[in-house]
Amino acid sequence: MEIVEIKKPEEKRKKARALLLFSGGLDSILAGKLLEEQDIEIVALTFRSQFFGAGQAIRAAGELGWPLVVVDISREQIEIVENPGYGYGRQLNPCIDCHGQMVRMAGQLLKRYQADFVATGEVVGERPKSQNRQALALVEKLAGIKGLVLRPLSAKLLPVTIPEEKGLVDRERLLDIIGRSRKKQLELAEKYRLKEYPAPAGGCLLTDPNFAARARQLMKWRGKLLPEDVELIKTGRVFFEPDGLIVVGRDEQENEKIAGIAGETDILVTTAGVKGPLAAVRLKEASALRVDGRVESGGDRGTETAGSGEVGSENRSGTGRSTQPGQAGEGSGRGTDLARLVRQIQDGTTGLQEESGPEIPGPGILSRGAVREACLLVIRYSRAREKERASAAVINQGMVSSLDFEQADWKKYL
Repeated sequence: MEIVEIKKPEEKRKKARALLLFSGGLDSILAGKLLEEQDIEIVALTFRSQFFGAGQAIRAAGELGWPLVVVDISREQIEIVENPGYGYGRQLNPCIDCHGQMVRMAGQLLKRYQADFVATGEVVGERPKSQNRQALALVEKLAGIKGLVLRPLSAKLLPVTIPEEKGLVDRERLLDIIGRSRKKQLELAEKYRLKEYPAPAGGCLLTDPNFAARARQLMKWRGKLLPEDVELIKTGRVFFEPDGLIVVGRDEQENEKIAGIAGETDILVTTAGVKGPLAAVRLKEASALRVDGRVESGGDRGTETAGSGEVGSENRSGTGRSTQPGQAGEGSGRGTDLARLVRQIQDGTTGLQEESGPEIPGPGILSRGAVREACLLVIRYSRAREKERASAAVINQGMVSSLDFEQADWKKYL
């Protein structure tokens, strides 16, 4: 885990300090407020990974004036998603394992931040699978800090904790909220004069049906989750081919995002001379070599998990031409350079001259199934689909090639 102290906690000054698992949502805010009423110092602790961010917690902690520590658990989170000990929720969310991991990490930080116990905003019965009494007890067991996890909103419904036994916390001033109704929380929000707070939601991509479907396909296609793959499938229409992952932008904003997150070995494809989408192609063996120096075997044919239609892998014939308009994409402004190059290609201001043989960039790249399919997809999702013939531009390591296709080639996507 990587730790970033957004607002560094000062030396402990009061009788007790709580390390509060803080999402920035209403429940965690109220849990902190209840403890503050008992003159307990709050240090907010939030987590981020590829599947959820810390922005909401950072904003809320700033408004409340609480010290805030952000822990990046990207690597640990992927391990849990791939192999959850207690299964998934409705989608691909391993909530029990995830909560156990967060509480365990919080326990490891108690001494560092001079805290006496861990507090959370969990409510008994609010989430049937992950916040019933059995699940809450299991989370504490997984964390390895038995008796040091206090849940102020439902404390009276749960066993007495060590901070209560020591007199650091007055149990009588804690609550007994149960179930999914938000009535009591809304009354408390009014009491504490909380004007703005986010609507209750998981905030985790793994609970989203569309993203969960993509992630499942990704695990099947790759055999594992890689952080850069996860980042790529957050955007656009996603297709899986035996030899490559294809992501197609749906608007200019997504085009720019794809240009910004595409890796050095990714191939970009867009329409030539026509406004249209940008696609990133991540060849399976190129990604494997970049990650761990070995080539992995191909996978099963996948299907699209956004947009419409099934992706085939039939190769189509086409003529090729190429040019080298400078090594676009090098340096810190790589994403900006690529986005500019894409606009020039679509506007027709970057010419493509006829080339042949070894001058065409990337030996074999233009014949790869995933690259050819990406060409057909960008044509299909642009006005170019209305033509009898259309061209797609392939950008690979600063070189640009163009492939021509007939309407019959992309007709399967219409």
